[in-house]
Amino acid sequence: MRELIYYSTKARTSGNFDLDDLMAAGRMDIVCNVIISALFLSHKLREDVRLHLIFTGPPNPPVHLEFVYNPEIPISKKDVGGLIKRMLYKIKPGQKTEVFPGCFAEKKGFNELVKELEKEGKEVYIMDKKGQDIRKMTDEELKNSVFVIGDHEGLPKKELKRIEKSISIGKQTYFASQTITIINNELDNRL
Repeated sequence: MRELIYYSTKARTSGNFDLDDLMAAGRMDIVCNVIISALFLSHKLREDVRLHLIFTGPPNPPVHLEFVYNPEIPISKKDVGGLIKRMLYKIKPGQKTEVFPGCFAEKKGFNELVKELEKEGKEVYIMDKKGQDIRKMTDEELKNSVFVIGDHEGLPKKELKRIEKSISIGKQTYFASQTITIINNELDNRL
């Protein structure tokens, strides 16, 4: 199972946002693009991806949303925004809630999530253009990797301290959703 973490410094942490203005909801429009890029192919969903979203925007940070295969997940930005909105309303302190099949919501921060993944034996990498070239990694390394992608503002320095390794997809800086597409393509070709 390939794992991705998208970290958003501004995404709303409550469901009280306007679906007609996702940009004003802490760039929830970017979050929707990330979900679509991570989970969808043409005419089908990926069954081998676990996507983690960490939101640290107002009013109740941090929030962790998790997505795994569910053939019912909608593909339009507005529908994905509505799904996120409903998930954010269902967060209960100290409890991971399966809001819809394959869609989980909980109150959890980045460091706690990374610690859990490392306990599972995963190797966590920050995506950084100065990192190790993903194309030079072995198939075994890739199978066990978690890829962390920051939003348009990058990852806060306090979060970066925890992770020592980084991976690059090239010398250019790409949108988060494009980065995920490139990672998925590399893994599709290799594994």
